[in-house]
Amino acid sequence: MASRRYGACILYHKAAVVRMMCRGMSTTAHPESQVDFLKGKVHKKHPGVTNLKTLRLPEELQTAAWSIIHRAQVNRLSDQSQSLTNFLWSRKRAIDDFTLRQQALSLERELWKKALEKSGEIDEQMVEDRIRRKVISELKRTTYHWTPMKYDEELGVVYMAARLAGGYAAVRRAVNEIKKRDPSFAPQSLLDFGSGLGTVVWASHSCWGDTLKEMVCVDSSGPMNILAERLLKGDDETAEPHIKHVYFRQFLPVSPKVQFDLVTAAFTLSELPNVQEREEAVLTLWRKTSSYLVLVENGTKEGHQILMEARNTLLTKQEKILHDTRPPSVFAPCPHELMCPKLASEHITPCNFLQVYEPLPLPKHHGHQTEKFSYLILTRTQPEETEGVEWARLIAPVLRRTRHVHCRMCCPDGQLEHLVVTARKHSRDVYRCARNSDWGDRLPIIPQVDDDVQTDSE
Repeated sequence: MASRRYGACILYHKAAVVRMMCRGMSTTAHPESQVDFLKGKVHKKHPGVTNLKTLRLPEELQTAAWSIIHRAQVNRLSDQSQSLTNFLWSRKRAIDDFTLRQQALSLERELWKKALEKSGEIDEQMVEDRIRRKVISELKRTTYHWTPMKYDEELGVVYMAARLAGGYAAVRRAVNEIKKRDPSFAPQSLLDFGSGLGTVVWASHSCWGDTLKEMVCVDSSGPMNILAERLLKGDDETAEPHIKHVYFRQFLPVSPKVQFDLVTAAFTLSELPNVQEREEAVLTLWRKTSSYLVLVENGTKEGHQILMEARNTLLTKQEKILHDTRPPSVFAPCPHELMCPKLASEHITPCNFLQVYEPLPLPKHHGHQTEKFSYLILTRTQPEETEGVEWARLIAPVLRRTRHVHCRMCCPDGQLEHLVVTARKHSRDVYRCARNSDWGDRLPIIPQVDDDVQTDSE
């Protein structure tokens, strides 16, 4: 009996020695695990985590919004707000003149080819008139008819009911990435282009508080500016605003030399009628940026493509007169400055992210809701990252399985990859970070292992 116990003890110690040797081999095989990318943080809060828990509107903002909605007494508010949400989500960019002409010429050639294939002589003038009418009719039927949004007081209240909480959640999640990755950044000035209800002011104030000394909100809609100011004052004209130093304008500041620490445009570029106006707006906003430019759009194909259009403009177009020579670099979400791999794939899907939030307490607004959005942050000065570590962006939900984690990522080399992360092959720290990460977070780059790597083209 004693000899059996002794033998079992010997086997246990041998197994322990083997485990220790394996751990040592694993560490040697993964030199990146020696780099302290955790920076003293626990795995649940590693530097790549930028997701936020369920967001709720600031109490003062929610109370003011409820008061304004209650006073307005808008008929069928729930139905109208749902219709507006659906309309804004399905909105596309206006088709530009060049594309329209190309479509017309292509259709005209096709119709002429069919007409000439018919036997017998044809009256060219009559056929030309018929084809012209057919082309115009077909283009009217198939072309998306973009119209600008014009907000009066009632539609502004409907927009508030529909989009205040979701818009706040998207912007708060985007600016949180700056706060998390660049903790020394303390903006004193803010410019918000297309400010609407002022959600950017509230989200920025939630992050940086009273360090912001000047916040300029620019929106061409007078009724929207009035609503935003009412929200700041708690729907009481005689009260002091909850957030001070907020100024409303209908046009951007004229001087090209005036810069702001933080410049934003949330759900605004999609409201501009053509490529030229979007390009001019983006270049103007970048000119006014001294540190960070934040752009947010709906998490649709259109929203994502508008942001990639802006990204391309800022990275490739050189202005004739530069008042600030520091070039733009992509801060988030892209881990590279190459062409977006999602646009290069055969089946284009948007690069988007999710944020859970509590909606306004209105009829048919029950439980938590999810805002799906796309965003782009550019900077003039990159914050310091851990030396020797590159980060990839998780672009889909993380699938946690027994002893392994499935991660779909956009990598610094501009490729989409599906990696199966394990502690044995990718180090214990990386594995635990992957297990505690989710869609939208960043993950330390993991060396490719043949049997664990699949391209995202499948």
